[in-house]
Amino acid sequence: MSGWRALVIEDERDVAFGIRVVLERGGFAVTTAPTGPDGLRAFHGDRPDLVILDIGLPGMDGWTVLERIRDLSDVPILMLTAHGQESEKVKGFAGGADDYLLKPFGNAELGARAQALVRRSRGTRGMATGDTRRAEVFNDGSVQLNFSSHEVTVDGVPIALTPTEYRLLVALVRHQGQVLSPEKLLELAWSDPYGIGPERVKYSILRLRRKLGAPPGVGARIEAVRGFGYRYRSPQRRRPPAQGEEDAHRSARSESW
Repeated sequence: MSGWRALVIEDERDVAFGIRVVLERGGFAVTTAPTGPDGLRAFHGDRPDLVILDIGLPGMDGWTVLERIRDLSDVPILMLTAHGQESEKVKGFAGGADDYLLKPFGNAELGARAQALVRRSRGTRGMATGDTRRAEVFNDGSVQLNFSSHEVTVDGVPIALTPTEYRLLVALVRHQGQVLSPEKLLELAWSDPYGIGPERVKYSILRLRRKLGAPPGVGARIEAVRGFGYRYRSPQRRRPPAQGEEDAHRSARSESW
C-alpha cells in the first residue's frame, strides 16, 4: 500500500465510484464528496495527497473549489470535465490545476495520471538534492532558493509555491541563462505521459512570475524568448541584448501573459 490519501469531489455517483475503485487498486485511501462545500470540508478534515476535482459541481463549482484549495495548499489537483474546450483547460491551468482529464476517460489513464502527480509531488526533495555536488542554496541577491528545505524567499520574504511551481523554478535556476523550451520544462518539472502539451508551461510561468515579482527597473526574472522558450536571468547577470535579440526580447516582455 502506498499510504497516499485521495479526495474525489464528483457529483455523479457512478463516476465517483469508478474513480474510487481505480485509486484504491493503486493503493490510495479514498474519500469522496458530492458537492463543492462537502469537498472543502473533507479537504480540511483529511488533508489529502491528491484531489480529483470535477468542474460541474452543485453548491459550488469546481473553479471556486480550486481557488479555495489553492489559497490553502499546494496539493496536486487533477481536474475533470465533460467538455473539451481549450478555454476550460486554460482556466484550469491558470487557476493552479496540475493536470486535466476529459470525460469519459480510461481507468489506466486515470491511474497513471494520479500516480504520476503524487510521485512528482513527493519526489520534489529528491529532484532538488539528488546531486550533492550542487550548491544547497541559490541566491541571486534577491531570490533565494534553499534546495534542502524547499524554502523560497524574495528580498527576505517567504514565497509559497506549489510543487509544480517549485520544480519549475528549480529547473530554471539550475539552467540559468539558458533558454529552455516548453517541452524541456515539461520533462524537467512535470509528468506528462499522455502529452497534455506545453500550454500548461505558459500559465505556470505566469503564476511563478507573479509570485517572484520583478526587480526594480528591469523586466521579469523569467524571460520569454519568442519561438524558443524561457530562461531565468539573475538581476546582476543581466546584459544588453545581443544584436538580433532585442526585438525578440521586447516582444516577449510585451506579452500580456
